[in-house]
Amino acid sequence: MEKYYLTTAIDYVNGAPHIGHAYEKILTDIISRHYTQRCDDVFFLTGTDEHGIKIQKTAASKGVTPKELCDENSQKFKDAWKALDIDYTKFIRTTDDYHEKAVQNIFNKLLEKGDIYKHSYEGLYCSGCECFLNPKDLTEDGLCPDHQKKPDVVSEENYFFKLTKYKDAIIKHIKEHPDFIMPAFRANEVLNQLEDIQDISVSRAKSNVQWGIDVLNDSDQSIYVWIDALSNYITALGYDTKNNSEDFKKYWPVDVHVIGKDILKFHSIYWPAFLMALDLPLPKHIFAHGWITIDESKMSKSLGNVISPTSVLENFNLEYPDAFRYYMASSAPSGRDGNYSDEDFKEKVNAHLANSMGNLLNRTLSMLVKYFDGEVKPEFKSENPLAKKALGTVQIVKNHFDSFEIAEASQEIIQLVDATNKYVQDNAPWTLAKEEKMVECGQVLTNVLDIMCIISALIYPYCPNIAGDMAKQLSFDLKTKLDDITANSVKIGKLISKEDIKPVFLRVDSELADKSAKK
Repeated sequence: MEKYYLTTAIDYVNGAPHIGHAYEKILTDIISRHYTQRCDDVFFLTGTDEHGIKIQKTAASKGVTPKELCDENSQKFKDAWKALDIDYTKFIRTTDDYHEKAVQNIFNKLLEKGDIYKHSYEGLYCSGCECFLNPKDLTEDGLCPDHQKKPDVVSEENYFFKLTKYKDAIIKHIKEHPDFIMPAFRANEVLNQLEDIQDISVSRAKSNVQWGIDVLNDSDQSIYVWIDALSNYITALGYDTKNNSEDFKKYWPVDVHVIGKDILKFHSIYWPAFLMALDLPLPKHIFAHGWITIDESKMSKSLGNVISPTSVLENFNLEYPDAFRYYMASSAPSGRDGNYSDEDFKEKVNAHLANSMGNLLNRTLSMLVKYFDGEVKPEFKSENPLAKKALGTVQIVKNHFDSFEIAEASQEIIQLVDATNKYVQDNAPWTLAKEEKMVECGQVLTNVLDIMCIISALIYPYCPNIAGDMAKQLSFDLKTKLDDITANSVKIGKLISKEDIKPVFLRVDSELADKSAKK
């Protein structure tokens, strides 16, 4: 694998980031970190979507300019991702100069090609969706099904894109590439939507939407959100309609767009059509994840259950975001909806990260110090009965990631932890030491520590700080590629001293970890 390019959806800066935004960024960061373990060149793009009527109206209500609102809220997203250890390569803002110029050139190229035309139109426009809706898309009460609001009747002369021209080619591509839309069960949903598509508006009259990118040579029109927003995936790489950058040549086509299921239509129909019109290769995969509910209820400002991603870290006084990252990533099967609750969070991370994984490492190293002064002796290296399962788990985890089954991969890792814990219980090294079977005792402990090296590598994308602490105590190089990992990584000689053994994850309700106990 020479390169891996992945993107998130760009977040709309009409408000601050919430736990749903965080879910997508955490998933994508975990995928990115996993592929750094398989490939030397990973490019991870995220950013913010900063044009449109909602920003225009919100800025006006706050008495600030749209750009001031965008600057303030875009920084909130950057700050949140820093707190969650989202290690992106580039952060694009659609108000970036280079992006706006590239979008104007893309629009002009499609106009010159005849794929964009001007047309008078009256339709039902949902500002929440940022798109026109068909009457059949509405609820029985005439409301947008996603936003539960009545769309506005809009009558304008706009530019339209010939989406219908590319309908058959998109259907053909989806049917010939069953892994184009993932999970696969989403493909039929898209094919059904394609049956009834129409040409789409790609501009808005300046009289209605002032905050947007100007159409070149037509000062009365602003480029409409989807050509602007979707193009970020190529403009961030330096795409130009005439001379493309080396980064664009190197990284396009994208390996995966990670998006929410609510914007799948735009990514799997509109975006491929735009790319076909530009004579560019299509994405390899579009992965649509589900939504996150809060205590089994959909997030809603009116319900007051919109959670800031950093508030969870503050509430549980977490020094690192690893526990939150792990919980979110393991909260839902691939593409399905998940749920967050404080109680489930506490129960799950304590069980998996503290009791099972962290305690396994801590007690094994403590026994190595107690019985052998922290030294791994040559005779402790023996055939490891866990090796086959551990190396098999590495391959299974890779397979899951190739299908964007992030929660499923985490389950495999914890199953390996559980199997290693069972091995310790079954072989009872404390009993072997009591019976003075010291070589056998040392072999059991060394076998466990060798597997813990593999576990630290597998858990790294989810919990980079915990994995780093594990690897440090094991003297294991986390930069080891997954294909190069063996079940024989622990080096012979002095491994650790008593004072260097530290818990890698404290229970969130323990006296040491609890916020109230520290006051």
